Amino acid sequence: MMKVQKSLTESELSRVIEMAWEDRTPFDAIQLSFGLSESQVIDIMRNEMKRSSFHMWRKRVTGRATKHLALRSKSITRAYCPTQYKSK
Repeated sequence: MMKVQKSLTESELSRVIEMAWEDRTPFDAIQLSFGLSESQVIDIMRNEMKRSSFHMWRKRVTGRATKHLALRSKSITRAYCPTQYKSK
């Protein structure tokens, strides 16, 4: 796991954490963007977050349909909110 973490730049690591924290970004999108499996993302979150924050996140995403494409409604065709990346 440490090898994967070391191969990511600081900004990439930050983006992986941000994507993992977002309820509507599936783990599959993280894998497509960064080549990280769900278990690798979980390890990153475990290592980078406070213990209580990790447990809160893990409880929230476990079994969540929006975090797993196979559980998602077929009507959802995007990985993030349309207003998420508006320039300020």
